[in-house]
Amino acid sequence: MKYRPQIDMGKPLYSGIHTFMHLPYVQTLEEVDFAVIGVPFDTGVSYGIGARFGPASIRTMSQRIRPISPVHQIDISEFLSGIDFGDLLVHPGYIEQSYQAIEEQLAPVFEAGVVPVLLGGDHSISLPHLRAAARTHGPVCLVHFDSHSDTGRSKQPERMWSHGAVFSYAVDEGLIDPHHSIQMGMRGTTYRAGGLDEARAMGFEVMTTDDVRELTIPELCQKIKERVGDRPVFLTFDIDFLDPVYAPGTGTPEVGGFTTYEAQKMLRGLAGIDFIGFDLVEVLPDRDPSQVTALNAANIAFEFISLLAVKRRADMQVTETAEAAL
Repeated sequence: MKYRPQIDMGKPLYSGIHTFMHLPYVQTLEEVDFAVIGVPFDTGVSYGIGARFGPASIRTMSQRIRPISPVHQIDISEFLSGIDFGDLLVHPGYIEQSYQAIEEQLAPVFEAGVVPVLLGGDHSISLPHLRAAARTHGPVCLVHFDSHSDTGRSKQPERMWSHGAVFSYAVDEGLIDPHHSIQMGMRGTTYRAGGLDEARAMGFEVMTTDDVRELTIPELCQKIKERVGDRPVFLTFDIDFLDPVYAPGTGTPEVGGFTTYEAQKMLRGLAGIDFIGFDLVEVLPDRDPSQVTALNAANIAFEFISLLAVKRRADMQVTETAEAAL
């Protein structure tokens, strides 16, 4: 593959410029299968500020991630050409201008058939991510790991674009097919009873943490696959899906969440889905001097990339089998 992690076995992994898992920093879309892209924007938060520094911290904590997944038994660089594209231009404090800039910068990525692995940033940035995705793919299915449904609405116009309302507006704009989308991990206190009913009324399948824990992980993954079918899928992962023990560096933590091992198993079980984009959001490094949150986020992003490699390998095997039968 043209672009692969630049790991020199004689060079310490902590040295050099910190791109994501030592991928080459290249701003091109030619001969690229996936691009890791930072979106350092946090004007949409409702509580803790600082997720604008998430992409940098995730890149730093990705330095020990090597290209081989022992679980999938795959070397991602054997099947995928990948780069670190750097960060998108944003306008701190100006959310609508930033949305427009993010969408315009991402649109060519989707049009080129490159899968973006987006590092946030707060969850409000998923709206321009989905706008750019829909320009190429039409309404996409959403697979959403989070402790909040992010389908609220504000009566105050200046707050309507917050990270707590991103997916209600995405449905309004026709960016998501909610009837083939699923949200998982909702928990915590709310402002009013029945808050998740609004998301369900939009068409989402919504699973609380208790609902998820009633299933085995293979059963959960099968439910997700049946929900999305063979449609194009955008996966969004809010780091507060994890319990605060594993992700203290986030702006709106909720107790009673999932372990890193459970999250890894859930993601690994989604192999075969037609993923056209990913984002990982709400890493707030200033609240976590240990950097364990960013470390876990980096490894979750690696799981995203591994899913692309496994899908590519499976597709190649199908093609080879078909050609051999001719």
